[in-house]
Amino acid sequence: MEKEMNRRNAIGKIAATIAIAAVAPQTFAQSQKIQKIKNSSSELTDPTTKYPRPPFKKQFQPFPGLASKMEPVPDHGEKSYVGSGRLMGRKALITGGDSGIGRAAAIAYAREGADVAINYLPEEESDAREVIELIKKEGRNAVGIPGDLRFENFCKELVKEAVKQLGGLDILVNNAGHQKTHESILDISTEEFERTMKTNIYAPFWIIKAALPHLKPGSSIIGLSSVQAYDPSENLYDYAQTKAATTSYVKSLAKQLGPKGIRVNGVAPGPVWTALEVSGGQTQENIVKFGSETPLGRPGQPAELASIFVQLAANDASFATGQIYGSSGGSGQP
Repeated sequence: MEKEMNRRNAIGKIAATIAIAAVAPQTFAQSQKIQKIKNSSSELTDPTTKYPRPPFKKQFQPFPGLASKMEPVPDHGEKSYVGSGRLMGRKALITGGDSGIGRAAAIAYAREGADVAINYLPEEESDAREVIELIKKEGRNAVGIPGDLRFENFCKELVKEAVKQLGGLDILVNNAGHQKTHESILDISTEEFERTMKTNIYAPFWIIKAALPHLKPGSSIIGLSSVQAYDPSENLYDYAQTKAATTSYVKSLAKQLGPKGIRVNGVAPGPVWTALEVSGGQTQENIVKFGSETPLGRPGQPAELASIFVQLAANDASFATGQIYGSSGGSGQP
């Protein structure tokens, strides 16, 4: 009898040891994550010296440009953003998700537990591949859908494919934009004007129309406005108009979709260090001093806006709709 009890105790101890061993890696990983969150948020950081300041090196890339070839390479949160499960199980589509602010949002969403589909131009494939790998590394479903948003049929197919591969859709981020600097309105061709309008205004219209039948109460639509909507530069005549239009569509659509439980908000960045700027969005003279006019004395980095996109998509922002969240280094509105 005593031998039998000893045998049972031994078996019980072995089983317990196996159970602990099975749980230990998960517990260790969770504790490491918690510690990383504490380390990233416990110390004060001077925002004026946190990231590179001008002067920057003159640099030009053919449109649409690659973040990987910029000097310095922008921070999209690849190493710095730490998630905490705020978007667990959500399904997001982000246009222009290969670089810049869209890339930062994609990384943050994945680390918060969301599956993510990104759209980008075929020329941006190398940057997009990096984002896809980062999303997969978080154990999330990653979908890359290249194509030009200037065409209505593609916008419809984009949504259809995203819904199919993600298994649904509840976050839509209309981030992609086209920006070219022109000293005079006389320098803007009808073709160039049309490209800006179709990318920045038509595409969100087509995509939202295609996405709406799939969005349930609690879903979130986020548009990308800009400080240009409130304080437009003289050399961004066409781009500034589109950002004012974005601000208006966010506020109008929020009223229309509020009763359906779908929230609509926008983000209005100031100068942010992205491939948009070095591929014709700024003059070479402006690149050198880019961001110097802000009270913080530098441009923003895409990673610094990521948490705004998370907040606007999360359930705990349930009373925020029709709002424009600014992030411009101390200048501009709102």
